[in-house]
Amino acid sequence: MKFKHACFIVCLAAALALPVAAGAQDPIKVGILHSLSGSMAISETTLKDTILMMIDEQNKKGGLLGRQLEAVVVDPASDWPLFAEMARSLLESEQVDVVFGCWTSVSRKSVLPVFEELNGLLFYPVQYEGEESSKNVIYTGAAPNQQAIPAIDYLMEEVGIERWVLEGTDYVYPRTTNRILEAYLKQKGVEEEDISINYTPFGHSDWQTRVSTIRRFGSAGKATAVVSTINGDANVPFYLELANQEVSAEDIPVVAFSVGEEELSGLDTTPLVGHLAAWNYFQSISSPINSEFISTWKTFVNNTDRTTNDPMEAHYIGFNLWAQAVEKAGTTDVDAVLDALPGTETPNLTGGTARVLANHHITKPVYIGEVQANGQFDVVWQTDDTVEGDAWSDHLPVSEDTIGDWVVRKCGNYNRVTDVCSGTAYQ
Repeated sequence: MKFKHACFIVCLAAALALPVAAGAQDPIKVGILHSLSGSMAISETTLKDTILMMIDEQNKKGGLLGRQLEAVVVDPASDWPLFAEMARSLLESEQVDVVFGCWTSVSRKSVLPVFEELNGLLFYPVQYEGEESSKNVIYTGAAPNQQAIPAIDYLMEEVGIERWVLEGTDYVYPRTTNRILEAYLKQKGVEEEDISINYTPFGHSDWQTRVSTIRRFGSAGKATAVVSTINGDANVPFYLELANQEVSAEDIPVVAFSVGEEELSGLDTTPLVGHLAAWNYFQSISSPINSEFISTWKTFVNNTDRTTNDPMEAHYIGFNLWAQAVEKAGTTDVDAVLDALPGTETPNLTGGTARVLANHHITKPVYIGEVQANGQFDVVWQTDDTVEGDAWSDHLPVSEDTIGDWVVRKCGNYNRVTDVCSGTAYQ
């Protein structure tokens, strides 16, 4: 009787353990939330491929925690409400452990309430306007102080620009970024009459009138530049019209925040030579780790003509930071991974180190690149060291006293003067 009782307990324990052991071998699901159609496909399709490559490379190393990784790819089709629907599907139906995705700020703003409601984890890889720090997002793209502000400083101090055209696509990233830049320019002594701000819709194609206006603005006898936050496929006709109207980089240089090697790969770049872009990575930067990454990428996509770009590096960094945090936490549980992320470091592709900050942004170098005839960029300026991402701009009265701190204060919107957490992660 005692033997039967003991056997029952042991056998029952073994039987109950079987599903757990089997479950431990289930794949770790990685959501990929990038537009593969619509106006943003020109930029986002490559980011989908980047994460697929990172998953493939990680699985070759044995996966994570002894489990293989499985990609769950969706296409929100450059449709902002659809981004939110797809995010909910990934978290609720597919039960992914992490999501890498979004490009535009409007898509990120659309999915943010979903990630916060369902406690998901999003790695966001693109430069953005700041004024946000969410518990559920790791911002691996540049904040304004890691791209836009250094670009203004370069144009003002190195090129001698005195008049400014802030040209953007009509949505939250350009509008908020230009609000910061306008305030910064005025703080630097630029008069309001020397600042022109304009917005056009996504996919805008008829640039003739607008480029003519820019030419007139630049003919006032002061050195003029265009600071471009134009996104997606509208960039192609914009640069073509600049060439049509013979607006050269010597006359009115354009510095872009959303044009990289991928966007230039579809253009005859000869007329664009000399125009600029501000990023935290360029394919042309020489480092052993970058050479290895480029080689791995071209092998993975089986195309020696495919380029790399800055948001790809951000995904490379983000994926490796997430993998480290998972190994450190010993689990893919979102709260445990989020606790492990601040302070985690990983090599970037330019020879430095990316570190996760308490505000869920990372450290990044800043580069200004000049367009070459072959579609690559020649670096003409760079910061001496990496720059810490500032979630809240020091140049806007509404946010100059605000910080994000998910380590000590557990708050994304903390006012250091009033000692109050507003209770929201963004405005």
